[in-house]
Amino acid sequence: MLNVNPFAVVGASLPDGFLECFLVVMAVAVVAGTLFDIIHKGSARYFFNNMTKTRAKGHEVGGGKLISIAVQTAVVDVLASGEFCNLKRRVAHLLGMYGFVLYLVATAVMVFRYPAGAAPAPEIWPTLWWIGALMVLVGGYWFWFFIRVDVAAEGHSPLRIARADLFILSLLVSVTLGVIWAWMGGRNGVLFWLYLLATAVLFFGVPWSKFAHMFFKPAAAFDKRVSRANGTAENLPLQTRDDPEQQKRHSMELLQNAPTDMGLGIKREAPRHY
Repeated sequence: MLNVNPFAVVGASLPDGFLECFLVVMAVAVVAGTLFDIIHKGSARYFFNNMTKTRAKGHEVGGGKLISIAVQTAVVDVLASGEFCNLKRRVAHLLGMYGFVLYLVATAVMVFRYPAGAAPAPEIWPTLWWIGALMVLVGGYWFWFFIRVDVAAEGHSPLRIARADLFILSLLVSVTLGVIWAWMGGRNGVLFWLYLLATAVLFFGVPWSKFAHMFFKPAAAFDKRVSRANGTAENLPLQTRDDPEQQKRHSMELLQNAPTDMGLGIKREAPRHY
């Protein structure tokens, strides 16, 4: 089953072009949902206003420096998920991210390039589809049961569901059903329609899930690096204890006059509760 294109198998019993149309509709849902999310939350307006404000107060950053910042953002913040300080969470995120990319690309190639009735798909594409799907499941289930903050740090049950879990749950359900369906040779009609339903929830749920963050978080990371480069640092004081303005922010007089280096302190033990 690992070398068989399951979409060609099921496509033989579906109207011509059905799967292709489904993927196009899902792509349109992602674009429309992301635009709605950005407009509804005001993300684009915030970044534009913040960029205008900081540009007026900071020094100008040259084109070469901007290119360097863009490359750093792409490599560190996007490709390597540098925002995650926790190694386990970073690994889980990278597994899910790269697995999802492999899974989507292989799906699109098998559906559009090798539909039912066409030449069989080269073995590399079903193999990549399986590798991507399994990477998503390993990273996703690892995160869901062992890494989530409310589970690992706050002691909540891993089965507790909140609205913020829509993306990860719909992703895991969709890929899990897809893997089971493909393992059965792509011939189980009930599993196939459940697979499509879960996939539709994943892509149509963009405005109510964290799906859209993969598009505007790189923009936020780039804006943050630019604000550091032009000297504005988003108009915040330096985050060092020897900065007088930073010391004044503490409400406790003891902390205002505390030494810069206070030792290991809470770093002796990993935080488990907030």
